[in-house]
Amino acid sequence: MRRLFAPRLGVLDQYAPRPLALPAHYSHTALPAQPPRMTIVTPSFRQAGFIERTIRSVIEQGYPNLEYIVQDGGSEDGTRAILQRYAPRLASWESRKDNGQAQAINRGFDRSTGEIMAWLNSDDILLPGALAYVAEYFRAHPRVDVIYGHRLCIDETDRHIGRWVMPSHDSRVLSWADFVPQETLFWRRRIWDKVGARVDETFSFAMDWDLLLRFRDAGARFARVPRFLGGFRIHQQQKTSAAINEIGFGEMNRLRERVLGRVPTTAEVRRAVAPYIARHVARDLVWRVRHKLGSAW
Repeated sequence: MRRLFAPRLGVLDQYAPRPLALPAHYSHTALPAQPPRMTIVTPSFRQAGFIERTIRSVIEQGYPNLEYIVQDGGSEDGTRAILQRYAPRLASWESRKDNGQAQAINRGFDRSTGEIMAWLNSDDILLPGALAYVAEYFRAHPRVDVIYGHRLCIDETDRHIGRWVMPSHDSRVLSWADFVPQETLFWRRRIWDKVGARVDETFSFAMDWDLLLRFRDAGARFARVPRFLGGFRIHQQQKTSAAINEIGFGEMNRLRERVLGRVPTTAEVRRAVAPYIARHVARDLVWRVRHKLGSAW
């Protein structure tokens, strides 16, 4: 019973690997009549083992108005050869030294023109039909500025090992924690321009949380969409847990102090996010019931 009601948010490796078998309708999502220009930037550094899968997950969407930019940090592991092979399918690519992921993201967006924007890390993937779904959602909801969806956690061979079924959006929770799955996050250029059109390059881990807070403080309208949009890959080459402990947690507390005026205790954070976690547990239970009935996705 405890496992049944255990939250899955924040847990990456949840169950034995399962084949990534998505419903057929994911690959047949209808496009709007006039698909908006959509920019995807992939920042990369030494990800030759995964970047081809990332690239394919984007270009095989078949989205007709795609601007896909890959910004590599001067990798010498075979990444450049992969990018050269896919160059005809990319809007642009570049491989030169940078100061980290955030600078690579900015360099990519600096030469972008899309109305809808996102970045996808070089080991993660978009799920089939994601771009068509995002485009249609933004068309149908012109006042919405920022959207994100549910997450699948995947292993090194694309088998899924976990899921985050997200509750409805809660901007208040952003002051305390960031549960938004970054690989499912999309936004309009108008809100990007409003917050300065930059990712903060002083962050190594929490640049997406910082961006979400700036979106919120600029009056952005958020929506959590009812669909799995991306896969977050778990593998041995990721930024180490030691670095997360040393740098990542420090960046998280830096943001909390900026927003809350102080660094809260772990107990305070848990209490603040408890109602959100409870809604997640309820949503996940509903998903599991619907999944058994064949209608969850």
